[in-house]
Amino acid sequence: MDARYEQSWIIVIAMLADTDAINFGELPPEIDALLQQGVISYRRDPIEADRIFRQALDAAPTELAVYFCLYKIHTYRGYLDEAQEMAERGLREAALQAGWKADWRSWQPQDELPEGAGRFALYTLKALAFIHLRKDNRKQAHEFLIALRRLDPAGAVGWPVVAALADGLQ
Repeated sequence: MDARYEQSWIIVIAMLADTDAINFGELPPEIDALLQQGVISYRRDPIEADRIFRQALDAAPTELAVYFCLYKIHTYRGYLDEAQEMAERGLREAALQAGWKADWRSWQPQDELPEGAGRFALYTLKALAFIHLRKDNRKQAHEFLIALRRLDPAGAVGWPVVAALADGLQ
């Protein structure tokens, strides 16, 4: 996952005009259009946004940005089971695209932080840690954070923020 996804969602939340386009990266035009429509819909009708994002997922199940949108909106709304499901599905797809094993526990640190699907996978591990903290499943959250410390020691995907939240809950 590129840093632009992380920054894009911040822009989405702070969006001042419905005409602002979000850069989700290279996507088929019809999928990008659905994601843009979902982002705009989220502000006034989160249920409609979910429907639109799921339409994009049905049409393009390999596009990681779609999983990102779905797990973000469900996390923000407090629908943590749905958020977890979408994050786990996105994580599996990202691992497949990165050429990694499906089990994140077996991933090995790389010399450089990966881009693309690998970065998305690490960012999604962070999201899962956060989701599990919100579900009061601290043990699972800590497992994700331990893996992130090993895989991203510099904290480039932002996991130290979640780690600080976890520390504050103890």
